[in-house]
Amino acid sequence: MGCDKALLEFRGLPLLRHAMNIAGSVSQDVRIVGDLAKYGVFGQVVSDVYSERGPLGGIHAALASSGSDLNLILATDLPFLEPGLLHYLIAAAQNTKALVTVPQIGRYFEPLCAVYRKQFAEVARAALSEGKNKVDALFAPPTTCVISEQEILAAGFNSTMFRNLNTPEDWELANL
Repeated sequence: MGCDKALLEFRGLPLLRHAMNIAGSVSQDVRIVGDLAKYGVFGQVVSDVYSERGPLGGIHAALASSGSDLNLILATDLPFLEPGLLHYLIAAAQNTKALVTVPQIGRYFEPLCAVYRKQFAEVARAALSEGKNKVDALFAPPTTCVISEQEILAAGFNSTMFRNLNTPEDWELANL
């Protein structure tokens, strides 16, 4: 995108604020993983333990700082998510012993719209300490509960809500 997406305004609010509002609809304990100087005005900020390691580093930092067993992890660039879907994912996570409850749209997992058990912090730490940064590589049965696109559609949700904003073209289309 060429800039910090979290601070881009979408429908009158920074994307980060959209994400926090959506997360706040299902939890009172909402935290931001990132730079305190940049994001501190938005809420409680958690710093990466493994900096510059991408989403897995952020997931690890969030889980390492959490006191909750179940933790919803959201990206800032998913402004079309609906709170009902988040409730659905959390309910699914409560009904499994899996470390991760993650949607899969087509062939792709949505690791930044998933529910992680705190124990996953150790899985992430082990991978990060070995120089492995890919989140999807850690999703294996039986530690992962996959919510398929068909299940999401059958529950009454539209899979297009997972559309993220990665390019200026995505941005322009979303703002039409």
